[in-house]
Amino acid sequence: MEENSLRSYKKIGELLKQDLSRNVYKIGERLPPERDFAEQFGVSRTVIREAIIMLELEGLVEVKKGSGVYVIGLPNQQRQPAPYIESDDIGPFELLQARQLLESGIAEFAAIQASRNDIISLRNILRRERENLQLGSQGYVEDEEFHCTIAEITQNEVLIRMQKCLWEYRTNSPMWKGLHARISNFDYRKQWLFDHESILNAIQRKDPALARKAMWQHLENVKQKLFELSDIDDPNFDGYLFNSSPVVVGL
Repeated sequence: MEENSLRSYKKIGELLKQDLSRNVYKIGERLPPERDFAEQFGVSRTVIREAIIMLELEGLVEVKKGSGVYVIGLPNQQRQPAPYIESDDIGPFELLQARQLLESGIAEFAAIQASRNDIISLRNILRRERENLQLGSQGYVEDEEFHCTIAEITQNEVLIRMQKCLWEYRTNSPMWKGLHARISNFDYRKQWLFDHESILNAIQRKDPALARKAMWQHLENVKQKLFELSDIDDPNFDGYLFNSSPVVVGL
């Protein structure tokens, strides 16, 4: 595949792998901070973070708590095979961006279409989400159900399928699991519940502009919080991956 046909994080990941092959960064050496790479390549820090996750999944780098990213292997000489990154895998932040663009429109349309029974269904989902959060669950099942139900309210089969497809990307993405696997504090889930309630309120009021804005802001909050929680420079951050297989988690 030509370099210019690769998605952004894969472009950066391949360039970093070329540097490793040329011994620009040696085994045991600490990589420069994300901010430096972002300035060097002219991309956002989210793209750099996705590239680092890619290299970690391939066994080339190790993220150390509060310290940084260190080289532990060279291309074609990894400590372990790299079956984790599929050729069609998608970066977690670019996935959230796509969701933000699509789902804000879906919420806008749903606010026009929603019936009384639709509102009741959404209320019941949020009730279960609230109860599960109080019991210590992370509410991921209800999260997906809430977003997919909003798509179903549109009664547009294409939008419904596109919404389900985005969630399948999340569920099946090693990149997504790599971002989430070591986030241990799930208090932020309460913010997502508050966001969901704001979206429901806008749909119930049949205010399409407000529903669009509420959904956009919700997914912007998700992006910002996940970026914050996965900050390798934070001394409370434990790294992206478990030593064993990462636990499957979601939004």
